[in-house]
This record gives sequence, C-alpha cells and structure tokens, in this order.
Amino acid sequence: MKTVCSFLLLVAIGITLACGYGSKNYNTSPAAGAVPAISELSPDNTNAGGSAFALTVNGSNFGSNAKVNWNGVGQNTTFVSGNQLVISIPAAMIAAPATVQITVTNPATTGTGPYGMGGALAETSKAVTFSVN
Repeated sequence: MKTVCSFLLLVAIGITLACGYGSKNYNTSPAAGAVPAISELSPDNTNAGGSAFALTVNGSNFGSNAKVNWNGVGQNTTFVSGNQLVISIPAAMIAAPATVQITVTNPATTGTGPYGMGGALAETSKAVTFSVN
C-alpha cells in the first residue's frame, strides 16, 4: 500500500510539472488604447483680453476620463459624451495673443483580468490649433 501511495504521489507531481504549473509566461503588457480624434473646436478662436468662456471639443473616441490639454497641460474636463468634451477657459489664459495647441488624452488604464491583463496605454490625439487673436 505504501508503494502504491508513493507511486501515485510521484505521478501527481509529474503531471503537475508536465502541465507547466507556475511556469506560464503571461503577457501583462497593456494593449494600445483608443486614440481620440478632434474634429472641431467651438469656438476655434477668441480675442485676447476677452472674458472667460467654455471651449467645446468635438470628435471621437473620448473616454469618460479623457482630459483636454491646453498647450500640453491637462485641464479640468467635463465629459459630455464619447464625442464631446468641455473645458472652462479663464480670462487669464487668453490675456495675450497666442497660438494654442489643443489635444485630448485618454489616460492609461490598469488591467483587471487575471494577472493584471487587459490594461490600455494612454493615447493622445493630434493637435488642433486654437487662436487667441
């Protein structure tokens, strides 16, 4: 009986090792995220020295936690839909003439699947120019 138990234990260990227990190489690298695209700014320009206003960014693939960037600096962003975002522009940001680059960034997400799989990389749209005349 002792020999049978020992044999069964060795078979179980052998099967476990043959199945690669503990040696799986799971790829936990995040996948490419959805790349946002800007199709329109409203308004697309304003006069220097003007008053504060809301800038509406229309486009596609905007995540619910997307950020509108004003010359590369993320702004407090209101998510309206996957096609529209809004930011408030204070008068101080348009006090002098300037050419401003507007982009949208969908931030990275962490994986929630087994072994942390399923995350996505941060993606940023191509820049669209906003003019302060």
